[in-house]
Amino acid sequence: MKHLPKHVRPRWRYLAIELESHPDTEIDRRSFQRTLWFATQNLIGDVGSAALDTNLFGFRFEEGDGTAVIRVRRGEVDRLRAVLASIDEIDGQPIGLFVRGVSGTVRACEEKYIRRPQIRFRERTVAFADASRPAVIRNDRIDVELPDGPVGATALDIRDN
Repeated sequence: MKHLPKHVRPRWRYLAIELESHPDTEIDRRSFQRTLWFATQNLIGDVGSAALDTNLFGFRFEEGDGTAVIRVRRGEVDRLRAVLASIDEIDGQPIGLFVRGVSGTVRACEEKYIRRPQIRFRERTVAFADASRPAVIRNDRIDVELPDGPVGATALDIRDN
């Protein structure tokens, strides 16, 4: 079977996505892909979902931080951004998705937008909501442990003990 000529082949764009959640959140590739498909189908329907033709190329998620590379047809990037904006949880776990950039190849996408910085974790006791509470500090993000679960905070919200 012959390859299609270059001018007939589909053109793709690759989105670098940053994922952020609480440090104890566990999300795997399959659940992220399933959530992406359901969000696409719910927001733009079956025909729109087929037009986007999304595919998850790269996925990494550990200790509350992660990255993903999503392939989409050229011209459909804005609709995929809308779909990503509608996702706020995966398997009942809250999550934030941020588009870091768009590229024409997977390699360029990973080299330009997906850097694997050294994330430094520290566990400390902080004053939050008029009580001393344990907290996990990751770079400039702080997750304070409350009885109902972790709460995201900033440096202005806490006092060191």
